[in-house]
Amino acid sequence: MNNHNGMRPLDIVVLLKIAAKGKNGWLMKDLAAELGISPSEISESLNRSMLAGLLAADKKKLMKSSLLEFLQYGLKYTYPQHPGGLVRGIPTAYSAPPLNDIIQGEELYVWPYSEGTARGQKIEPLYPSAVKACLEDHLLYELLTLADALRVGKKREQKIAIEELKSRIYA
Repeated sequence: MNNHNGMRPLDIVVLLKIAAKGKNGWLMKDLAAELGISPSEISESLNRSMLAGLLAADKKKLMKSSLLEFLQYGLKYTYPQHPGGLVRGIPTAYSAPPLNDIIQGEELYVWPYSEGTARGQKIEPLYPSAVKACLEDHLLYELLTLADALRVGKKREQKIAIEELKSRIYA
């Protein structure tokens, strides 16, 4: 069996993309194209996720409970994020759907993106190409913004974000 050298932020993006596909089938080459990530990186990511118990041994079935547990209890510690300076970008965390309808925050958080229409505090995305991928996949966008709410939010925001993640991942 391969050694597990730890998860990477890219792995969370790949897992949430698989979650966004729901019951629809997928191929590694499709994940690579849709996420703007090389097929070899996708393959390595799937291996790490399988070894971590977040994907089944066939590397096709998402271990939903394990993923949600990792997101809820580990994400903010393994990939912490502290808001930076003001930049142009795309809203994230509780500044974006679905949380912006539930939580009224004083700050606007954005992923840096030159073609973005919002201006707010900079939040680094889990993986740079994820921002562009979110423009093509609304559910992936919601899942990644909810993950960011876990990374930067306070207890209340985190609690709401995990409930929203559960409703989407178990759908």
